[in-house]
Amino acid sequence: MREPYATAARLLLGLLATALLLTGCASLREPAAPDYAAIVAAPDRSAADRRIDLHRKPAELLAFTGVMPGMRVLDLGAGGGYSSELLARAVGPGGVVYAHDSPSAVARLKGSFERRARSPAMKNVLRVLRPYEDPLPAGVTGLDLETFFFAYHDTVYAGVDRAQMDRSLYAALKPGGILVIADHSARAGAGLTVTHSLHRIEEGVLRREVEAAGFRLVAEGEFLRHPEDPRTAPVFHSKVPVDEFVLRFEKPR
Repeated sequence: MREPYATAARLLLGLLATALLLTGCASLREPAAPDYAAIVAAPDRSAADRRIDLHRKPAELLAFTGVMPGMRVLDLGAGGGYSSELLARAVGPGGVVYAHDSPSAVARLKGSFERRARSPAMKNVLRVLRPYEDPLPAGVTGLDLETFFFAYHDTVYAGVDRAQMDRSLYAALKPGGILVIADHSARAGAGLTVTHSLHRIEEGVLRREVEAAGFRLVAEGEFLRHPEDPRTAPVFHSKVPVDEFVLRFEKPR
């Protein structure tokens, strides 16, 4: 009579082990992606930011970065903090956003970031004023995500050592971490020659520079493309929507 009981016990133990395994797997799952459209639609966002939304397509851009709750993010060349605030809303209270700018940018920004920083939405944003070549304080490594929106071209005429900058960005990411760069597109063959005059950069040149640091291109976003743009006018005086590329790079695991 013992065998049926032993068989039942083994069956019960097997079921318990399976349940524990499934519970463990569930606990290891990635958190659900935030509702990016709801983040953009938050009623406490400013009217000025909503005007920028019209050409930035922030919900699509956030989704392309893959930003998630709890992430540690570097927003390079943060400027007035438009993107930093959106990223902060996405990572939530368990995450942090390092909003970077070079020390020389402070006067140009005329306090716009400081005014934004008073918003409750910015409570998990840390302001970092450092050279592009060394954008993070010592010891800040293992980041999940880095973003560099519409300012890579500025580093060309600003005389930044971009090779060192890209190596620093690579070093600061965890294996498998993501770098997303968006910028204004120059015509093929323009290279770096119109970064100041037109505020544009040739996509292929930027890609080669970033890949030279060890990054691997894994996706290209098409949502800011405008083929009707001849890419010959300065970005701020273009008569048609500006063609812009968005590239997602990964630090290999």
